[in-house]
Amino acid sequence: MTEHPTTTATATFGIGEVVRHKLFPFRGVIFDVDPEFANSEEWWEAIPEPVRPRKDQPFYHLLAENDESAYVAYVSQQNLIREDGGEEVGHPAIPQMFGGFEDGRYILRPEVRN
Repeated sequence: MTEHPTTTATATFGIGEVVRHKLFPFRGVIFDVDPEFANSEEWWEAIPEPVRPRKDQPFYHLLAENDESAYVAYVSQQNLIREDGGEEVGHPAIPQMFGGFEDGRYILRPEVRN
């Protein structure tokens, strides 16, 4: 049975979880989740077609880091894996959004919650 193209998948990851990209060398902490693609068409079309993700899945906003910099990333669920190493992410915006790091997961500050 094939999935209907308008079916939205359930989010696998939650806010505060540390994840790693499957294809590119970066990791980050999730600070927001879109139930399906909610970025611009230009952004989506800029992704090379062989690795362009489906739109009918959750997309995650990450405070991301690689060996060279810290930045915000927008990544499809299919391209993320949970990182179980328990190592903190070194993004400078983390203290503004999260109040602590327990059991490999960041705790969202109460004043940041919607």
